[in-house]
Amino acid sequence: MQPFVLSRPKTLVDAGDLARARPQDSALRAGGIDLIDRMKEGLDAPARLIELRWLGEADREVMRALGPDGEGVQIGALVTLAQLAAHEGLGEAHVALREAAGSAATPTIRNAATLGGNLLQRPRCWYFRHADLVCLKKGGSACLAVGGENKFHAILGGGPSFIVHPSTLACALTALDAQVEIRGPEPRTLALAELFVTPKQDAKREHALQPGEVLVRALLPKPSPGQRSGYAAVKEKQSHDWPLAEAAVRMSLESGVMKDVRVALGHVAPIPWRSREAEAVLEGKPASEALFAEAAKAALAGAKPLRDNAYKIPLTQGLLREVLHRVAGVPLPE
Repeated sequence: MQPFVLSRPKTLVDAGDLARARPQDSALRAGGIDLIDRMKEGLDAPARLIELRWLGEADREVMRALGPDGEGVQIGALVTLAQLAAHEGLGEAHVALREAAGSAATPTIRNAATLGGNLLQRPRCWYFRHADLVCLKKGGSACLAVGGENKFHAILGGGPSFIVHPSTLACALTALDAQVEIRGPEPRTLALAELFVTPKQDAKREHALQPGEVLVRALLPKPSPGQRSGYAAVKEKQSHDWPLAEAAVRMSLESGVMKDVRVALGHVAPIPWRSREAEAVLEGKPASEALFAEAAKAALAGAKPLRDNAYKIPLTQGLLREVLHRVAGVPLPE
């Protein structure tokens, strides 16, 4: 790891100014889980780390907030995954976020990793993470997964890079119609989907933040009457492993009829993947086993697997069906 200067600004304005002064040589640090990994692996060598955990009281209060915000919910970027997983204020309407936070990594990592860091972490693709390989995301001419080992790579929305987005919280937040607040020279609020960048837009980036911009918090809208949600993931091993696939669902039930349905999939695409195809199958119809099977089929109809990852299609379909059954309260078939 290369030597670096550690700066501890007292305001978000100062943090942004420091980052903009030398955008190629500076990195913002919250929990630092992914950043320190990349520095150890020789992928990043920032000359300056800008520490966000030592902000003054006013900014720190915003970035550590967790609770009501008007009729919705705010979650500061410095809130840890452990805090999210334990927060009882996230009731049935937002339980998908608690389940996602509680499923990630290990207890030790969840106590340090933050919402902001989880959303903005970089891919875990083994070609990208290998310091000696120059893949497309590092300025090379091709995605090395296409002709290499690709069992963990994208089956939806892939190309020219086939990474999967690593954020577990992003899958749940996509299903919950979250927004994110960003501070910079011009403060702005984005729908969560607008935060992420596809490889077709820019193969070297995963998010749309500009130098000096800081993700401050996520905002969940007021839940619809009767709203409920759920999340689940499949892993090769349950202890400290990355998901093979994730599914998150939000809906309201009125006399058994599903409304305001959202379906999101994770670790199957380069961005958190909202399945409007599955939503269209479900919206305005009575919950049933047959309809859930149809929705799961629609969600993966556009999948284009690589050589080694076609297994993700039935795996993700089954996972989505399980979450739909649980959220809608329809017993699983024996």
